[in-house]
Amino acid sequence: MTSNDLGDFLRAHRARLQPDDVGLASYGARRVAGLRREEVAVLAGMNSDYYARLEQGRERGPSSQILEAISSALRLDDEAREHMYRLAGTAPESERPQPSEAVSPALRQLLDGYPNAAAFVLNPANDFLASNALADALFSPFEDVDNMARMTFLDPAGRSFFTRWGRAAEAVVAGLRHAMGLDPHYRRLHDLVGSLTEQSEEFAALWSSHTVHGKSRSGKELLHPDVGPLDLVYQTFDVRGAPGQQLVIYHAEPGSPSVQALSLLGSLHATRHQESAT
Repeated sequence: MTSNDLGDFLRAHRARLQPDDVGLASYGARRVAGLRREEVAVLAGMNSDYYARLEQGRERGPSSQILEAISSALRLDDEAREHMYRLAGTAPESERPQPSEAVSPALRQLLDGYPNAAAFVLNPANDFLASNALADALFSPFEDVDNMARMTFLDPAGRSFFTRWGRAAEAVVAGLRHAMGLDPHYRRLHDLVGSLTEQSEEFAALWSSHTVHGKSRSGKELLHPDVGPLDLVYQTFDVRGAPGQQLVIYHAEPGSPSVQALSLLGSLHATRHQESAT
């Protein structure tokens, strides 16, 4: 990173455009590739001296209106636009893309590629969008495997399933707070929070604490009625190309008793599935 990352970014994207690309007539010999600073300024509807100061790093903290105008002038796609905002130390005013609720066939296939781990996909509201066989077995004590927050606070199974229920509950609420900050206009998340606030005093109290953090990597202490205690590690990954979706993987440390317990759980689930199908 240099001290003028925004300027470097603007120059690089200006160099990628030719006058014909943006509907301008070309005139005079061009000493550098791409558009001139003056041309970008015209396209953005701003003073050319101001734009020059931005590129040179002499102007700091451009407004969102200025950045939007430059984004349009340079024909930036969504990712480049968001990156420019980050370089400028601000955030886009427009809404983030609404979370995707459809799980791609490729991602569903990937879930099944984790036979020794419970893998599933959540949206920002903690709705289950897809899961593999071992995840189905892991969460089988719950009446409905539909939403992690609802399961934690409203399903009686949650109190025994999560050995450290208080910690699990706090993590769920803090994750929802984090998601609300990223997607403040996501209606499903607002509806979920409203419903849980009405139905659970414990959720309402935790929600009012405004603790915020997203999912990353941590431990889970679980108690499954079929195989007993499970000490698992979970990791979370954002799904590129599907806004808001997160791939969550619960796995056991190699060589631990939980490895055998997970394997047994998978075998029991497969046997029951075969029996129910016959």
